[in-house]
Amino acid sequence: MQRRKFVKTAALVPVLAAASQVVAAPEHLTHTLAQKEVYEWRAYNFNFNSPVGVFESYLKTALVPALNRLGVKTVGVFRELGKSDPSTIHVLIPYPSFTVYAAAAESLLNDADYQKNAAAFLALPPDPIPQLRMDSWLMTAFTGMPQLIVPKTGSRLFELRSYEGYNDDAVRRKVQMFNLAEFPIFDRTGLHSVFFGEVIAGKDLPRLTYLLAFADMDERDKNWAAFLADADWKTLVKDPKYANSVSKINKTFLVPVDYSQLG
Repeated sequence: MQRRKFVKTAALVPVLAAASQVVAAPEHLTHTLAQKEVYEWRAYNFNFNSPVGVFESYLKTALVPALNRLGVKTVGVFRELGKSDPSTIHVLIPYPSFTVYAAAAESLLNDADYQKNAAAFLALPPDPIPQLRMDSWLMTAFTGMPQLIVPKTGSRLFELRSYEGYNDDAVRRKVQMFNLAEFPIFDRTGLHSVFFGEVIAGKDLPRLTYLLAFADMDERDKNWAAFLADADWKTLVKDPKYANSVSKINKTFLVPVDYSQLG
């Protein structure tokens, strides 16, 4: 599998690239871009003999607390369900704005507590220990759900879903479908939303990504069955303006680690 090079700094992605085509919407769905959160999803990939313990200590004692000090709350950290070693660790970072996202890398460099607690990880030698690799996606929150929803206590299964479209317009129409009609059906049938993001940077574009929370797999299967049987969904999915808006669905089941602030 091809791995992305792990970099320790980030540049601000132009805000204009994130703007979706404006569509007519009910007043309660009208939000400015400034009100939308910015999500960074990181997937850290490991090889055999990688220093996973040192890295997890870095996340728990250095990165997550430092992000909290920047005003980045409820950082989620997850492992994949049922995967064997070497593992992948997923991290959701919900920045309150592009301004905070842009300032994060420099802020970490000037954070004395972060530098102290990250020292063991940052001092890892390049050889013979294999380097970590990270895939990353940057997203803006949907207009219809501009901020993350913290799941209820006891949510131990998370479902990460990404919908790829054959072009930008296909993804735009699927985002519109969520904003104007799907969220109430999700709520009614127990598909507990955590965040919805329009992906503006990362691989396999164009796409959108969202995260759901459940108590366990039984609840997940039961509630998805209720969604698919819902009369409003059956009508909505036949609407020609949303035809061919999804060409591929990717899903990953995740469980929160003990220091995750989600779950």
